[in-house]
Amino acid sequence: MNSSFEIPNLDHPFLETAIQATQLGAQELVARFGKRVSVESKGLANFVSEADLAAEKAIIQRIRQDYPTHNMMAEESQQSVVTQAEHLWIIDPLDGTSNFLHGIPHFAVSIAYYHQGLPQLGIVANPITGDCYSTVAHQGAWHGMHRQIVSPATAIDQIILSCGFYYDRGRMMRATLDTLGAFFQNNIHGMRRFGAAALDLCNVGCGQYGLFFEYKLHPWDYAAGQLFVSEAGGRVTDCNNQPLSLSSFSSICATNGKVHNQALSIIGPYWNDYAESILT
Repeated sequence: MNSSFEIPNLDHPFLETAIQATQLGAQELVARFGKRVSVESKGLANFVSEADLAAEKAIIQRIRQDYPTHNMMAEESQQSVVTQAEHLWIIDPLDGTSNFLHGIPHFAVSIAYYHQGLPQLGIVANPITGDCYSTVAHQGAWHGMHRQIVSPATAIDQIILSCGFYYDRGRMMRATLDTLGAFFQNNIHGMRRFGAAALDLCNVGCGQYGLFFEYKLHPWDYAAGQLFVSEAGGRVTDCNNQPLSLSSFSSICATNGKVHNQALSIIGPYWNDYAESILT
């Protein structure tokens, strides 16, 4: 288990604070992984554990130590929704809580910094494997000390995709399953579902997946990952081909860029049918 991460020499005045906050959050997760922890339910299959809360507290305290006036948006406390603030930190202290609770070592700390609504830096780190994905605007996407680029695939039938399932077990799940069926009919190489959207997005940026989609995520799920994909040469929109929202939840389609329009053309009918169904 590792809560110390390799990060290249990127240039941003807040980067060192972000690194230290990531490490402190990771230490809280490592200390509790594989042990019995208290858990509360936020809804169907949606949990918050003492690990989430301890990691979030450590992260926020470290950032506030250096920048006490900055705004925070964090998954468990959701301290701020000032999405166009001059300084906004968006924090997911434990992306992949279900994996964590079941002893599956695939989860991450995700921290992003936004300036006036625009992403400036992001870190996504798995404290068990030591994998760290870092990015600063206009300075590339990095896995450890290695710069990453998206897949060179030019068509859907050349990719593996990843997707996520929100906690909904009704119409949204059926729409997601129908969408996956359509992708298989378009001869994708396969589908992977690992349960941590921040890491899935980084896998798109690293060229392992050509596409990640999900029909409902929150800003803390994608704030760091969307910058990573973009800096790796990919493209991230919602399922209507619009920018992702910071003020509420959003659908998401993240690709290598080259297959983005084709992906949206396959997703579109199922997403639109679902969106219309919840309005009627």
